[in-house]
Amino acid sequence: MSRQRLVRRRLSVALAAVTLVFGVFGLRLFQIQGIDAQAYAAMAIEAGTARSVVPAPRGEILDRNGEVLATSVAGTTITADPSMTSAEAPRIAKILVDELGEDELDYFATVDLLRTEGSRYVVVAKDLPAERAQSAVAAVREEELTGVFSEKVTLRAYPGNRLAANLVGFVDGERKGVQGLERQYDDILTGSDGEATYEVSPRGQRIPMADSTVKEMVPGTDVETTIDRDLQWYSDQRLVDAVRSSGAEWGLAITIDVRTGQVVQLSQAPTFDPEDPRTIQDSTSVSRYLQTVYEPGSVMKPIIMAALADLGKVTPETQISVPGQMLIDRFRIADYWEHGRINLTAAGVIAKSSNLGTIIAAQQMDDDTMHDYLASFGFGSATGIALPGESQGILPPAAGWTRANHATISFGQGVSVTAVQMLSAIAAIANGGVLVEPTVVGGFVDGDGNRTPVPAPATRQVVSKEAASMATRMMEAVTDDDGTAPAAQIPGYRVAGKTGTAWRVNPQTGRYVRGQNTVSFVGFAPADAPRFATYVVLDRPHRDAGGGSTAAPVFHDIMSMALERFGVPPTGSARPKVEQEW
Repeated sequence: MSRQRLVRRRLSVALAAVTLVFGVFGLRLFQIQGIDAQAYAAMAIEAGTARSVVPAPRGEILDRNGEVLATSVAGTTITADPSMTSAEAPRIAKILVDELGEDELDYFATVDLLRTEGSRYVVVAKDLPAERAQSAVAAVREEELTGVFSEKVTLRAYPGNRLAANLVGFVDGERKGVQGLERQYDDILTGSDGEATYEVSPRGQRIPMADSTVKEMVPGTDVETTIDRDLQWYSDQRLVDAVRSSGAEWGLAITIDVRTGQVVQLSQAPTFDPEDPRTIQDSTSVSRYLQTVYEPGSVMKPIIMAALADLGKVTPETQISVPGQMLIDRFRIADYWEHGRINLTAAGVIAKSSNLGTIIAAQQMDDDTMHDYLASFGFGSATGIALPGESQGILPPAAGWTRANHATISFGQGVSVTAVQMLSAIAAIANGGVLVEPTVVGGFVDGDGNRTPVPAPATRQVVSKEAASMATRMMEAVTDDDGTAPAAQIPGYRVAGKTGTAWRVNPQTGRYVRGQNTVSFVGFAPADAPRFATYVVLDRPHRDAGGGSTAAPVFHDIMSMALERFGVPPTGSARPKVEQEW
């Protein structure tokens, strides 16, 4: 009897213990499924989800015909979740270094990165070619290691390499525009990245058909330039040859449509390859055409003659008695060739590039008048070309001019310009006295293909049409057989132009350096119906280099291709003969 009672007691205790255990489990299950259901669900999702950026492609930079100058290509960034990689960091790091190479990853730094405390997202390797990155991630997963992921990114590519590099610019490691159009239009070129969140397996692989959320990306806007890619390529090569053969420190060649202000070609040498960081230096990446200022020399003379013609002071036939030399403010000034007193027409002064003849003609304008005309042509102020870093040049206030300043500024010394300023001013003469604000962008194209043209450029009349015509006739004499630049002649077309040889200034001393010059040639064609103006500048070439012998042949080749490329018909009328002497 006592034994049965003992058994029943033991069974009661066991039943109570079992009931208690099941009660505890039941309460816990109720808590998990009821009270804390959402919290635990969130923890489960967090432990089994991955986030990836959906990169927005940067807008393309195109030439005027839609040819690509800069574009985006697919790349991959390798990321990791240290909460998943910490325990196996040495093994994972070794696999990644073996796959990518020691140039890309440092083993010990990668181990430390994979063990980053308190983080669930680190970037292991950025901006890799997609195939290479995916191969590295696959190698990690083949060893059944988890926590390493790949994210799609976009990389910047420049199909033309050095083609128009100083205009196009480049981007830095954060894909921000640094120079040129990449910097100027960085805000609109840069799109808005999207984001995807999805469930993954313990090995870090995406689970098909599992829940995911996506924030749509918005691609960047394309920038359509006014550049013609084929003309640009040819001009780049021709300029490089000229810089090399003349021994110049640098060179520029720019062509503009005088009617619209559109720059159709803009070359600089030396330049850089935006895909090769080793070539990107201050001396190569600077935009010399609008950031470097220099004294232009005799290419300024047509501007002075146009102003005098506008005032009714000269015509191409105006007679000027030119002495062999002049003493102004104790400075002795002469022409580049020795001569006694000679009789030249105004056209002859331009054709033979006489400093003394220009000084005598310019004495018919007072300081304020000459300064105002130069300012009206754009000297001393930005052109408005809408590119970063543009210099205003240096046009000293008239109040501080001496007689010597008035004299030397008339032939392009004592005033500093940018190449874009100088070309824009000469293009105004070609355009009937109307200055058109230069531009390198024609429009913008959004992700849906909608094109928005840029507003029409600002214009202003700087001299009368008649004055511009007279200056043009004087400039045509320059390319005559007995002018200073017969090498600029183009068969079938009338060509107007002007040579330039300017003394270089030592930036440290502010003094001219004997034997160091900046030589140039600027011109337009057809002279009787102008379409394009081209400016070629070579800085510090060999001592024997001149605007007519060194820069004019480059002008000839670039202008010839521009006329052909745009289908400009040959000149319809013969060049009128302009007397150079009387």
